[in-house]
Amino acid sequence: MPTGIQVGHGVRTSATQKLFAQGSLQSTENTTDLALEGEGFFKIQLYDGTFAYTRDGSFKVDSNRQLVTANGYLLEPPVVLPENFIMETLAISQDGRVTVKVIGEDDPLEVGQLEIYRFVNPAGLQNIGSNLHKTTPASGEEIAGQPGVNGMAKTHQGFLEMSNVKVVEEMVNMIVAQRAYEINSKAIQTSDSMLATAIGLKR
Repeated sequence: MPTGIQVGHGVRTSATQKLFAQGSLQSTENTTDLALEGEGFFKIQLYDGTFAYTRDGSFKVDSNRQLVTANGYLLEPPVVLPENFIMETLAISQDGRVTVKVIGEDDPLEVGQLEIYRFVNPAGLQNIGSNLHKTTPASGEEIAGQPGVNGMAKTHQGFLEMSNVKVVEEMVNMIVAQRAYEINSKAIQTSDSMLATAIGLKR
C-alpha cells in the first residue's frame, strides 16, 4: 500500500544532559557565601516540606537567625545562630563547622555542622528551576557526608562558584560550526552552478 509523500519537520533535540563540572570560584568577601570545591550539593528544604539540592551557596540569615537561600529556603540540616551574635565573626571551615562569637563572650561558639550530599548519577537529577534539583530514580538516593571527607566537596567561605561553561572552547566550537556551514553553503552553490552549466550545454 503506498504511503504517500513523507515530509520532514527539520531537526530536533534528541537528548540533553546536565553537567556538574567544577566552575571557577569568585571571591565575594560575604561571610554567608559558600562555594563547593568538588563533588556534591547543599540540601534545601522547600516551602512545601520537600527537599531539593543546589550548588548555589549564596546564603543569607533570616529573621529567625537561620541560614537560608536567596529565596528563603532553609538549609538542611538547619544552622541557627545564637542571639546577640556578631555577624562579622561568623566562620565556616572547609570541613563544614560553623562558629560565631556573641556579644560578651571571648571564645567562638560552634553552632552547626554542614553536610554535603552526593549522587551516584547527578546527571539524572530533575531540574526544577532557580538552581534547584530534585532526586529521580535515575539519580539514585542521596549520599550524605561531611564536607572534605570521603570525597565530599570542601566548603569555601566568602566565595561563590561561577558558571562551568568554558567560554573560549565554546567560541572555538561556534567558529568551527560557522565555517562548516559556509563550506556546505559554498558546495551547494557550486553544485547549482554546475547543473546550470550542464542544462545550458544541452540547449
